[in-house]
Amino acid sequence: MSLDAVRSTVIAVLLGGNSAEREVSLASGKTVIEGLREAGFEVRPVDPAEPNWIAQLQGVSFAFIALHGPGGEDGIMQGALQALKIPYTGSRVLGSALAMDKLRCKQLWQGIGLSTGGFVRLTGETDWQAVIDDLGKVFVKPTCEGSSIGMTSAASAEALEKAFHTASQYGGGVIAEQFIDGPEYTVAILGDQVLPSIRMETDNEFYDYDAKYLSDETRYHCPSGLTAEDEARLGALALQAFRSLGCAVWGRVDIMRSQAGEFYVLEVNTIPGMTSHSLVPMAARAAGIDIPSLVSRILELSQAGWSQ
Repeated sequence: MSLDAVRSTVIAVLLGGNSAEREVSLASGKTVIEGLREAGFEVRPVDPAEPNWIAQLQGVSFAFIALHGPGGEDGIMQGALQALKIPYTGSRVLGSALAMDKLRCKQLWQGIGLSTGGFVRLTGETDWQAVIDDLGKVFVKPTCEGSSIGMTSAASAEALEKAFHTASQYGGGVIAEQFIDGPEYTVAILGDQVLPSIRMETDNEFYDYDAKYLSDETRYHCPSGLTAEDEARLGALALQAFRSLGCAVWGRVDIMRSQAGEFYVLEVNTIPGMTSHSLVPMAARAAGIDIPSLVSRILELSQAGWSQ
């Protein structure tokens, strides 16, 4: 089915869901719906939190997934849609599942020699002081959540244990990641295209949920101020990290830069936010791509993948 043929059918936009990122997903879904409608597509919003959501998929030709977090971004929804024989946007089951699991991402990247910071899986039996002695200050986060939910820093054994219990509330395991003192960048990927990088600045300790979605004080720099050589190096690292997980179509890669100038991959997001504060739309604008064109391109790339 060509993109023009898809335009004459109904597209389901999956939004909301039951994860801790439900509110962000609702905002992202709203942006996607408005963009697709402006581009001429017929859209049907579908919230998997509703008991009859599967019935609402009857008659749709394609699903645009705007769900964040577990149940939407981790391969579960992707597998369900494949079982229902409904093609969908973005990465398939494996890429979605791997990218959502921060521990396995780090293990894979470490295994292939890709630049990423030190890390350790935390459990109730962890020697907290040994982790601090080994890694120094760390960020503690749930392995399978996004949007910095449940994420806190720790520079002592006592703080590390407290951070572990905070992150444990979200289930799915907990990881401690070495603190890298330097600027944070994000790189959006659209097919084979690497969009202009963005450098984030916040007065908070780190780029947390408040800085991402609520604060008007967060500063975004696009272009990010890198030299052409460093921009190319950053983009190549982001694309390598993205592809190494089996991800496809679109996504966003978060990267830190140390004081020594080295880049370190933090994580890959296969369904990045599409809210008014979100970074992929910002990078797309810098590349001359508006929201209707962006969502149309995501749909086009996804449809082409299903046609192969």
